[in-house]
Amino acid sequence: MSEKSDYKVYVQTGDKKFAGTDANIAVIFHSNDGQSTEEMWLDNIFINDFERGRRDEFPVTGRRLASIDVLELWRDEKGILDDWFLDVIEVRCESSQATFVFPFFRWIKPHFCYRIRHLDTALPQEDDYKDQRIRELEDKRTIYDLTVKIPGLVAQVKQIPDDEQFSFDYKWNIATRKIKMIAQSKIISLVSGTWESLSHLKNVYTSEILKEPASATRWSNDIFFGLQRSANMNHSVINLCTNIPENLAVTEDMLRPFLEGWTLKQVFDSNRLFIVDYKILEDLPCKNDNFMVCAPMALFFLNGEQHLVPIAIQLKQKPAEDNPVFLPTDPLWTWMMAKMWFNNADASYHQSLTHLGFTHLLMEGVVVVTHRNISQSHPVFKLLAPHYLYLIAINTRGLELLVSEGGWVDKTMNIGTKGMFELIRRGINVWRMDQHGTLPEDLRARGMLSPKVLPGYHFRSDALPLYWAINTYVKKYVKLYYDTPEKITGDWEIQNWASELVKPREEGGCGILGVPGNGKIENQGQLIIILTSIIYTCSVAHAATNFPQYDEYAFPPNYPASLSGKPPTDKTPLEEKDILKALPDKPTTLDVMVVTKILSDKGTKSLGDFEVQYIFDPPARKIVQEFREELAQISKQVKEKNKTRNPPYEWLDPDVVPNSISI
Repeated sequence: MSEKSDYKVYVQTGDKKFAGTDANIAVIFHSNDGQSTEEMWLDNIFINDFERGRRDEFPVTGRRLASIDVLELWRDEKGILDDWFLDVIEVRCESSQATFVFPFFRWIKPHFCYRIRHLDTALPQEDDYKDQRIRELEDKRTIYDLTVKIPGLVAQVKQIPDDEQFSFDYKWNIATRKIKMIAQSKIISLVSGTWESLSHLKNVYTSEILKEPASATRWSNDIFFGLQRSANMNHSVINLCTNIPENLAVTEDMLRPFLEGWTLKQVFDSNRLFIVDYKILEDLPCKNDNFMVCAPMALFFLNGEQHLVPIAIQLKQKPAEDNPVFLPTDPLWTWMMAKMWFNNADASYHQSLTHLGFTHLLMEGVVVVTHRNISQSHPVFKLLAPHYLYLIAINTRGLELLVSEGGWVDKTMNIGTKGMFELIRRGINVWRMDQHGTLPEDLRARGMLSPKVLPGYHFRSDALPLYWAINTYVKKYVKLYYDTPEKITGDWEIQNWASELVKPREEGGCGILGVPGNGKIENQGQLIIILTSIIYTCSVAHAATNFPQYDEYAFPPNYPASLSGKPPTDKTPLEEKDILKALPDKPTTLDVMVVTKILSDKGTKSLGDFEVQYIFDPPARKIVQEFREELAQISKQVKEKNKTRNPPYEWLDPDVVPNSISI
């Protein structure tokens, strides 16, 4: 008769909708020496086990094993609700005090015997249970199906899987939160009508919930207008200017009063001139014929006090008599109006591309392709999974409520959904992972990589250390599992994943341009760039473009998503009443305030502090810990820098950056 041993089995049920089960659960333990326990049922009498998000403990007795290397598990279909999403099982041997961990992170089907190895981390070619792995991926491909929902746009999930649903609604239910926020803020003066004066507009911020944004007191300042290019949410559109474009109708004589005694050549040679060019917006459709959007260009000069200031704005691409170059010496309100129409274009680009297109939508396809091709047992899946949390869910909800016919974008933006979708079409046809998705290359292409160029470029100063921290983390992790090139080329899951990332959207792929290897990963370097780009985009890039939204949009003159009428076509002096006439009405302003406030809320834990722990392999956990330690150092550095920044740039403190796109 075999000697018996007591074990404690700890079961963590997933925190997903309908994850709990009433089914009966059985396990068998196996050791590598061929020994096994008998079948053991997990049940605590008179206790409702396996509830959603709960950790249950079960004492069991079975054959004493030298080690528990494989856990075999199955369930029946008993009970009203038998579906079950299992996160992790831990087994502790009471005699030896040894603990063995079996990560599942999958829905457990009835009458199917799952065999999971201790720590469950293996490349597909090294997995002892290849048939189980292949079968599970085949099932996932039927659930995670790619489609192009809006012609010409990115690939998205065809139907949101149960795995991706929010487990709770209150934080992300935008419609409910909007109603509650309006009631709590007691703002009743924004039901109807237009603004009487700019000071009248400032009086609406009487609540801690919808407090006055910092932009309300500095929106008209040229220094703050410059900061919007270098230290705010539309952070990657500014370029070093090395020559004046032919279609920008400025001359050296025109610019001379703003160059502090420098010649134009000296300004170029000392890297003090910068440009933002929105040619991509030319002829963009708007929500209806009553609205328009400019395709402006603007020059910015780094002055002797190291402030970036605007020195020329041309609101349309083609020089013409009715398309003058506006200058800081123009009549006060005329110059302000030119800046507002420029920012209206900037806001259109920000919401369509920097925010929605290049983070939310682009990464949704990547999430789907990962689930379709990479097993939960794969080390790369475990690396990426924390950065995918709730991404598909928030995209689904956001598109339904905000970017839909008659939704928030149609109500609050000149371009509406029609213009937004067209702009996304244009943008994704030029976005490349090896440039726009690889921060150092993006900065280099824009002439902005050197810290000597535009010293006040806070986005670069704070984003680069985070990019390199993620890159180091990924590099260590990849080298841990791919110590030979053959392990990469022989990993069919990674190769299938890479292939589907680049496969054209019309053929059922993601259609991402510039993926290193172009669908075939041959070395560590290519895989490291791809994984770094994905994690960086889901965390840092999204945080930088999402969380400043309330501060920018909540005071409409500062960053108007909507402007009425036409942009100025000459330098006729304007008045405050002209500004007020162009601004959105009170209900539209309230809509902007409330939704950008909701979108500016942090949804998940800070970068590196994962909601769900997928990585259990001790050497890999050490790499995660080193990543966290580096992030802690970066956080200290950012906090120190912000003591002397005016205003502080807080968005890329690692304590503020979430793991994933979840809001």
